[in-house]
Amino acid sequence: MTSLGIYIQVPFCQTKCTYCNFHTGVVSAARFKPYVDAVCAEIGGYREFYAKAGIELPRAFSHAVVDSIYIGGGTPSLLDPVHLGRMIEAIRGTFACDLREVTLEADPETVTAEKAGAWVAAGIGRISFGVQSFCDAELQAAGRMHRRADVFRAVPLLRKAGISNISLDLIAGLPGQTAGSWRDSLEQLAALRPEHVSIYLLEVDEGSRLGSEILRGGTRYSAGRVPSDDEMAEFYETACEFLNRAGFRHYEISNWGQTGFESRHNLKYWRREAYLGFGAGAHSFSGEQRWANAHDAASYVAAIGAGRLPIEQLETVTRESALEEELFLGLRKLDGIDVGLIERRYGVAVESRFERLMKAGLIEREGSWVRLAPGKLSVANEVFVELMK
Repeated sequence: MTSLGIYIQVPFCQTKCTYCNFHTGVVSAARFKPYVDAVCAEIGGYREFYAKAGIELPRAFSHAVVDSIYIGGGTPSLLDPVHLGRMIEAIRGTFACDLREVTLEADPETVTAEKAGAWVAAGIGRISFGVQSFCDAELQAAGRMHRRADVFRAVPLLRKAGISNISLDLIAGLPGQTAGSWRDSLEQLAALRPEHVSIYLLEVDEGSRLGSEILRGGTRYSAGRVPSDDEMAEFYETACEFLNRAGFRHYEISNWGQTGFESRHNLKYWRREAYLGFGAGAHSFSGEQRWANAHDAASYVAAIGAGRLPIEQLETVTRESALEEELFLGLRKLDGIDVGLIERRYGVAVESRFERLMKAGLIEREGSWVRLAPGKLSVANEVFVELMK
């Protein structure tokens, strides 16, 4: 191990979006400082916390260097910049660091010139915006606080402060979205010239108010106006074509970047590299174990204050599980996976797993490399299910 990623979870929002299935909450700002205190305590005492919780870090961790920090949520840009700086300094004071990428998730309406300057001073050099849409009607239906004008106001403020790496997210499938409004969102996004773009399909599950309403056949939260699965797939394909022409490199199913601006931190997830998560609901992976903190922020703060880590799940990754993760996480990357390397690493033959998928035209082979076939990215989940059979 030579590099390590750090993720900090800030589970607070101004409001709960209708499509959100994350464990976040709307709380008083008075709860921010105690939460940050707890995160800093967890970072500083992580080895002791892990030992009590039965987490055994590999020896390689003693030589690891943190090269990426990702502060996500929630809406971490709600925190006072001083709080964000404290958490970053806690990392610097605990780990060997050679920080190449420090990302903050932010909502456009929370950005001010003063905050932007303070973020840069704290060492934050990358901002990830959950824009979701540039159509105000779609944003309103989804329960978002910002509007198109907020995005166009915020980006120049970040640029002026010295932020040279901005990522914008869009969601395909929001209520009321049409082929025309989707293309307009893509064009508005391109006009802002971000370094990175993420495109996500609307998730429909019981974890969100909108998803639950759709599954019940109801009409609340504009559930009856959600585009069909086929329309969402068409929106995704439109984005692939548009972003390619706009000069973005498609490097992972949901992610595009200008050359050299691929997300260093998120690539760790898809490459199965080590990362440690701090805060309520944060997940970690050591290469040998996976674990997650309990999601409730108040319970998390109380547990850390009592000197224990509130672990919600802890599992040792078996060799079989690791192999499966190599396959389906690796195929999320557009470059694909090196079959020969995986076979040598795990001492197993995996060629037979790909035969039926290749015959169906879902994947393609080039030498030792296997990747999803062009035009089949929108059905990637179905490919992964078949691959695991």
